[in-house]
Amino acid sequence: MDILYNIFIDPFVQMGSAPDLLVQTLWEGLVSGVLYALIALGFVLIFKASGVFNFAQGIMVVFAALTLVGLYEAGVPAILALILTIGVMFVLAVGVERIVLRPLVNQPDIILFMATFGLTYFLIGFGELVFGGNPKVMITDQLYLPRGSVEFEMLGGFVSLQKIDITAAVIASIMVASLAVFFQKTRIGRALRAVADSHKAALSVGISLNQIWIIVWFTAGIVALATGIMWGARSEVAFALQIIALKALPVLILGGFTSVPGAIVGGLIIGVGEKLGEFYWGPLVGSGIESWLAYVIALGFLLFRPQGLFGEKIIERI
Repeated sequence: MDILYNIFIDPFVQMGSAPDLLVQTLWEGLVSGVLYALIALGFVLIFKASGVFNFAQGIMVVFAALTLVGLYEAGVPAILALILTIGVMFVLAVGVERIVLRPLVNQPDIILFMATFGLTYFLIGFGELVFGGNPKVMITDQLYLPRGSVEFEMLGGFVSLQKIDITAAVIASIMVASLAVFFQKTRIGRALRAVADSHKAALSVGISLNQIWIIVWFTAGIVALATGIMWGARSEVAFALQIIALKALPVLILGGFTSVPGAIVGGLIIGVGEKLGEFYWGPLVGSGIESWLAYVIALGFLLFRPQGLFGEKIIERI
């Protein structure tokens, strides 16, 4: 009975007895969730254009952040380094389209998936060669990102909000909303969906696969850069950061691999769920559940709704 009480009752008693801690935990979960949604958005864009899960999105986050910091350490002013990094991500998008994707048009999805594996390890090796393998400090002050925190008195206690978290949440929300509107309401967005449905059909109506792939990979690169800046400002810029990007997988499972709104909702569910789980249920198993709870939540969704909350249910005739 004690075990059942500790699992099903005690956490909610704690929430009610210390509502300020609950608000603090929810806020941290929302910030993480928005950043997860931003990472997942990069996966969604490329999946919608090519029908393949881009395993390289995680290392793109690290590579973009390392490029920015590396250029600054080489003496380039921070704002110019940011602009040049955007240019580097465009060159990367063109290179991926010319060298990797163009020769693989109409090939099975597994071939494209394995190509993103190759791209991942190429970027890891190239990044270590150029920037070294040591962690770097994000140029937070030079990019005019705020430091410090603000405190609010509420619910009988104090809630502390880090300014960098507020900035990250605002920037990520604006980017996610803007890209959602752009790809849902514009001509390019419709072309992207046509490419995702069938490469041959898209080519037959005059849609350029080359242009679409460059656009989505460049957009995914911009998303990776923004994600790398925000995560790097909260911790540090290191190759281990790509592991965080893999949290996008349970986000995509929840929201659906082709849904931009799904990436948002899935990110918030995972972010809030893992923070609540770590704070209130973590002590029951020795803490540390934040690293794997997201995958357990995703497994539960796979059992009951494999296509995700916003994914389309696939019905095949036999």
